[in-house]
Amino acid sequence: MRHMARRAALRSPVPNAQVAAPEIASYMEAVRRSRGPNAHVVLLGLRSFDTPSLHKKVEQGFAFSALLKILRLMALPMQVLADLLVIPPRTLQRRKASGRLEPDESDRLLRLSRVYGKAIELFEGNNRATLEWLQSPLRALDGASPLSLTKTEPGAHEVERLINRLEYGVFS
Repeated sequence: MRHMARRAALRSPVPNAQVAAPEIASYMEAVRRSRGPNAHVVLLGLRSFDTPSLHKKVEQGFAFSALLKILRLMALPMQVLADLLVIPPRTLQRRKASGRLEPDESDRLLRLSRVYGKAIELFEGNNRATLEWLQSPLRALDGASPLSLTKTEPGAHEVERLINRLEYGVFS
């Protein structure tokens, strides 16, 4: 059985996903230390966990490097990430040149990091398993992938509810 799981992991549809990236280890440590509901900001390279500081950063717009950090962690093509964040390709190029995202784009990036963080917790820090799950169509989500639902706040909440049910063993 174990060799079958290992073989399945080698065929992963997430080829470049690191299993133990330093940011993921930092995130898991922040969760263990009870850094509050905003521990997921570690995945974006942010260091302020308190809500007022985070609110201010979102209003100012995140640095473009926050987007690059999650892009690397999630091993997604830039075009896929841009689609998830609802940022047209040309606009994304302008953001890259300016080095900063707009507040609404920052808010969507924050939402993506929140869902990603909760999924990392569900899979106990295993990034490969997390990314496979996020990209897989699920019956509990009417055949949608959890990642596709992060485009909207109601969709992200539904994914978070599913993660909570899975964590507590509720049949979904």
